Amino acid sequence: MKKFNDCPGKFFFFLLFSIFLINCTASSQEKPYVIMVSFDGFRWDYPDKVSLPTFDSLARTGVKAAFLKPAFPSVTFPNHYSMATGLYPDHHGIVANSFYDPASKKSYRISNRKAVEDSSFYGGEPIWVTAEKQGVRTASYFWVGSEAPIMGIQPAYWKKYDEKIPFTQRVDSVTAWLSLPESQRPRLILFYFHEPDASGHHYGPESEELRLVIKDLDQKLSYFIRKLKTLPIFTEINFIVTSDHGMQTTPEEKSVMLYDYTEESWFGQIEGSSPVLLFKVNPEKRSEAYLSLQRIPHTRVWKSSEMPEKYHYGTNPRTLDFVLLADSAWTVVKNPAQRIPRGAHGYDPDNQNMHAIFYASGPAFKKGYSAKGFSNVDLYPLITRILNLQPAEVDGKIENIQDILK
Repeated sequence: MKKFNDCPGKFFFFLLFSIFLINCTASSQEKPYVIMVSFDGFRWDYPDKVSLPTFDSLARTGVKAAFLKPAFPSVTFPNHYSMATGLYPDHHGIVANSFYDPASKKSYRISNRKAVEDSSFYGGEPIWVTAEKQGVRTASYFWVGSEAPIMGIQPAYWKKYDEKIPFTQRVDSVTAWLSLPESQRPRLILFYFHEPDASGHHYGPESEELRLVIKDLDQKLSYFIRKLKTLPIFTEINFIVTSDHGMQTTPEEKSVMLYDYTEESWFGQIEGSSPVLLFKVNPEKRSEAYLSLQRIPHTRVWKSSEMPEKYHYGTNPRTLDFVLLADSAWTVVKNPAQRIPRGAHGYDPDNQNMHAIFYASGPAFKKGYSAKGFSNVDLYPLITRILNLQPAEVDGKIENIQDILK
C-alpha cells in the first residue's frame, strides 16, 4: 500500500488546497471593523444610578469593565489623545487642555482653531495614522488630534469640531461612511460626544439633571445601534463605548485662592486650570515661589522633574517648572470672581470619581464578560490587535486587556 507522501502530485495538491483554505479563513477575519464612541465625562458608576437598557444590553452581549482609568491629568484633550496613541500625556505632548510649549514659544488652547490644527503640538502615532499607513481606511468624528495632519496623515474622513451638530445627524454621517463601497469604507471610526461632561460641570455629577442627560444618552446610543443594525456588515462590527474621565462634585466652600499665597509677578506662565496648574517661574523667584506654593492648603506641589512615578508626568518641557494638584473636590481659584463649577475633573487618576466606563461588543469580544479595570493607554494596542495592525511603540500593553478578547 502506498503512503500518501509517496505520491508527490497528490501531496502538492493537498498542500495547495490547505493553503487556499487557510487564506480564505484568514481573509474573512482580516477585515474587521472597530467603532469607538466616547461620551465625555461618563463616570464609571453612572450606569448604577439610573436604568440604562442599551448599556446593559452591551454588557450582556459583550464586555463591561469595572472602570477605565484615565491618565494624568484627568482632563479631556490629554486623555482622548492618550486613548488614540497609547501614550501618557507626558510622552505625546498634549499635557493639558491648555499649555505653553517653551521650544516653539507657542500656546495650545482647545478653543484656538489654529492651535488645534497645528500638527507640531501632537507627538506619538495616533491609531488612525497607524491604520492608514498600513492600508486600513479610517474616520473620525470630532476626535482630538484628527483635525491636524500628524506625520502628514489624517483620517480618510474627518469633521471639524462643531458642538451644535445634532447627535442624530452625527450618527447618520457615520452610518453613511459605513455604507460606502468596500474600497472606500472606513474600518476604524472614532466618534466623540461632549455629554455628559458639559452637564456634569454645570449641574454636578449627583444632580437629577445629570441623570436625565444620562438616560437621554442611552436612548441616543440605542438610535446609533439601531442604525448600525441596518447595515449588511453589522455582525462584523466591534463596538466600543467608553469615556475619557469621570466627574467630581466641587462644593463652592472647598476653594483656595492662589494669590493669597503667591504673587502673580513671580510667574512667566500659569497654564492648565484647576485642579492642575503648571507654573513657569521667573528664575530669581524660584525658591520663594516653590515654598509659597507648598503652603497652599488642600493642594500638593512638585518640581516637574520630581513628580511621583505613578503620574507618568513631568519629563516633558511643556509641564514647565512646577505642577500643582488640588486635593479631590477642591478648587484653586486665581480670580475672586471666578465661578466654581458644580462638578470638575483633572484630579489624581486613583480617585475613583475620575474613573470612566468601558463597554465592548462584537465578534472579537467575549460575551457577558466582566473585566477588571484597566488604563486607557491600553486601548491603542487593543484596537491594533483587533484590526491586525503592527502597533507603534506605546505605553499601553495588550497583556493588560487581552482577556476580554475571544
